[in-house]
Amino acid sequence: MPHGSTPARTIFHIDANAAYLSWSAAHALQQGCPTDLRTIPAVVGGSEKSRHGIVLAKSTPAKAYGIQTGMPLADARRRCPGLVVVPPDYGLYLKASAAMTDLLLEHSPLVQPFSIDECFLEYPAGSHLPPLAAADRIRARMAGELGFTVNIGISSNKLLAKMASDFQKPDRTHLLFPEDVPRKMWPLPAGDLFMVGSRTERKLRRLGLCTIGDVALADSAMLHSHLKSHGLLLQRYARGIDGSPVLPGGGVPMKGMGNSTTAPFDMERPEEARQVLLSLAETLGMRLRKAGMRAGLVAVSLTYADFLHASRQRKLPGSIDTTRELHSVAWNLLEELWDGAPLRKLGIHVSALQEGRIHQTSLFEPPTGEKQRAAEQAVDLLRSRYGNAAVIRASFLHSGLPPHSGGTWDAECPSMSSLL
Repeated sequence: MPHGSTPARTIFHIDANAAYLSWSAAHALQQGCPTDLRTIPAVVGGSEKSRHGIVLAKSTPAKAYGIQTGMPLADARRRCPGLVVVPPDYGLYLKASAAMTDLLLEHSPLVQPFSIDECFLEYPAGSHLPPLAAADRIRARMAGELGFTVNIGISSNKLLAKMASDFQKPDRTHLLFPEDVPRKMWPLPAGDLFMVGSRTERKLRRLGLCTIGDVALADSAMLHSHLKSHGLLLQRYARGIDGSPVLPGGGVPMKGMGNSTTAPFDMERPEEARQVLLSLAETLGMRLRKAGMRAGLVAVSLTYADFLHASRQRKLPGSIDTTRELHSVAWNLLEELWDGAPLRKLGIHVSALQEGRIHQTSLFEPPTGEKQRAAEQAVDLLRSRYGNAAVIRASFLHSGLPPHSGGTWDAECPSMSSLL
């Protein structure tokens, strides 16, 4: 090896196949269900009654009917009248995701969860198993011990490992190294490139860039002219260039967090919208305090019954983390934004985060602020010990609305007798 050179890394990208459906299917089998949902036309779908009725995950037999993720359940049922629909179980999915991460940590200390159903792993140099054999062993353990399959992409960087894991599915290992990029990656549609969404794909097509190879070989100045810095980033990715490290535990600094919910009815009265905002602020406030963060900017988004969207944000003189403060700011923003037409969906998002111990006091903060914070932290402690339903606000009694929206709480997390 030349003096001063860096040894090549070996990066795995592990992606659970049809994660939500696979996890629901594995759990159902453990609970005595005689049929594996993965072998029949089945989907995980939201509640049609509460208007969350879209396909979240699908089985391979369901895909044969043309059913796609994001499709309204009503359309999916028309395509396949015998379709089996199971509700999402986010508590189960979080535990399955944690079990997957724990298994991977037995193979390397460098594991970075990238989403609920995918992780990066840097395979240690000098390990007794070659990388390909280690990947096969991981896949076998996932299937045998946890009950679901994964795809694994292997490369010398995270980008190419992720691209490789999206090749033929399910339960496969694929290799994609820099020297393979022109042959294996450039013929693929530009929309298959990481960070290319549907809008960007349309822009690329208008520029005559239909494949990943087209993006890789395009004029850089032209890409920057039409897509700014994002265009140059996409060209680096199209050329297989990525130097980002595997960050254990995620490692990405938190820039913001938010909650949103689609109400089971159109909100026409201010008191209805105010109550839904309170349920969102309740969950978001708990998340902020658990993370030890405070927010310096609050934004509210809304979707009208005719699906038009609007949003408004406000930078605060200080920073906040209590449910009462979040709700107050959010409600003021909604009053400014809402024209009174029926609302379908509301959301609260916070950013400009700072550590909770770094608290810039505002001259306008009421003297009761610390007492309120202490009270809410005490409630957080009770909920962490006895469940989120242990303490709820009286205004939610008999309201027909959940006391917490936009997050997972204990009512959605049934206990499990095994890893899944």
